[in-house]
Amino acid sequence: MALRYLALGDSYTIGEAVDQAGRWPEQLATALQEATLVVGAPQIIATTGWTTDELDAGIDAVGPQGPFDLVSLLIGVNDQYRGRSVEEYRPGFTALLERAIAFAGKRPQRVLVLSIPDWGVTPFARDNGRDPARIASELDAYNAAAQAICAEHAVAFVDITAVSRARGAEPAMLAADGLHPSAAMYTEWTRLAFPVARTLLDDEATR
Repeated sequence: MALRYLALGDSYTIGEAVDQAGRWPEQLATALQEATLVVGAPQIIATTGWTTDELDAGIDAVGPQGPFDLVSLLIGVNDQYRGRSVEEYRPGFTALLERAIAFAGKRPQRVLVLSIPDWGVTPFARDNGRDPARIASELDAYNAAAQAICAEHAVAFVDITAVSRARGAEPAMLAADGLHPSAAMYTEWTRLAFPVARTLLDDEATR
């Protein structure tokens, strides 16, 4: 029986402006399959523009049926974009993480969180007069809060922010809108998430 994968998020998870196969959850599932893990196509609950509370409502609307063998969560960029403080972000993220754990059969060791990438390096941010230093500072605070919450819940946290800053302004790493990642950037995220996801699933695959 194929392992079940649920991916929760926003535009970064649904893959705004890329083909379905280019989305990072799809790439991750493919990479796991190539590593001889029998993983089914991911169920994705994500929409461009969603904040933490909107993802929470979106989950309610879909009503996914667990347990899942792997659950990923990447959320928060739109909270920051809309000017919400980290104090406002923290409880919403915590609630979503706890829902993710529940969907994983109450197994935190089956949950994977990705950090929020830094959109401040993109042409979109530059062309719209955004302050990249402020964006970076606010996202660092968001990610520090998320990482601490993950540690409290014994959930794996993968840093993709560094690669987004290092390569996020490269034309090949951007979709046509100059804001969202291309499939090539999602491949970089998959490269970082894959070893963690494989470790989380290895013992499950033998049961």
